[in-house]
Amino acid sequence: MSLLQAIIMGIIQGVTEFLPVSSSGHLAIFKILFHMETDTGLLFDVILHLGTLIAIFAVYYKDILRMIVEGVCIIRDVCINIARFFRNKFMHEENEYLKIVKNGYRKFVMLVIVSTIPTGVIGYAASDLVTMASQILLVPGICLIVTSVLLFIADRIQTGHKGPKNISYTNGFIIGICQGIATLPGLSRSGTTIASCLISGFDRKFAVKYSFIMSIPAVLGAAILELKDFSPASVSGTEVAYYLVGMAVAAVVGYICIKTMLVIVRNKKFTIFSIYCLLMGAFSIGAYFYMA
Repeated sequence: MSLLQAIIMGIIQGVTEFLPVSSSGHLAIFKILFHMETDTGLLFDVILHLGTLIAIFAVYYKDILRMIVEGVCIIRDVCINIARFFRNKFMHEENEYLKIVKNGYRKFVMLVIVSTIPTGVIGYAASDLVTMASQILLVPGICLIVTSVLLFIADRIQTGHKGPKNISYTNGFIIGICQGIATLPGLSRSGTTIASCLISGFDRKFAVKYSFIMSIPAVLGAAILELKDFSPASVSGTEVAYYLVGMAVAAVVGYICIKTMLVIVRNKKFTIFSIYCLLMGAFSIGAYFYMA
């Protein structure tokens, strides 16, 4: 891999990870149409994902740090309650139990956990299906049209006002299912989850924040799975340097795209992406029947 290729891949990762155009859909279309070999190595894929995680942390570092602190406190309070349960039951004491979810950030943590469960189950169970779907032009074509419809609807939904305290765990679970289904090529993860949040009545700014922060466990999980068959001996020192450049580019471009998404959602500007996904979907379907 050359330095230029690493930079280009970093740009593509940063743009398609956060803008609602479906990186997997475009990748599948170009691989099939142009017989492209786009496998850039497991380590590079993981490093690019880490670059986009850096972008999320850069934009939402205050929220994420607070969530980490509250997550640790949740574990602490659960342990205290367990200890009090046994003392109350076997030592006949009357200790009061601590309230676990007692502020908005603790609720945010619990919602992300609830969303991650169905995402992980669907992503793991459907991995072979996703691989097969990526080899048929018809699938990303249909999914891009579905993405187009979701984005069109998202722009026309009445602005909601739900924050963490007002969001139900059912909402979180359903959005997690949507994120899991969005592993299909052509379904934009960010577009699908943000549209689902808006349909559920989320505040627009919080919908973007929730979509990107809830992706952190999913991206980390995917990275771990990609690394399980990786051999460090297959990568040279020069390649590692190029990989780090790609990660930095993905982080910078991703940061810009997250900020862009905040403006797009707030000002209801999904329509241009909706039209683009519709055209790309129609092109993919047409190409499938032309090549059949």
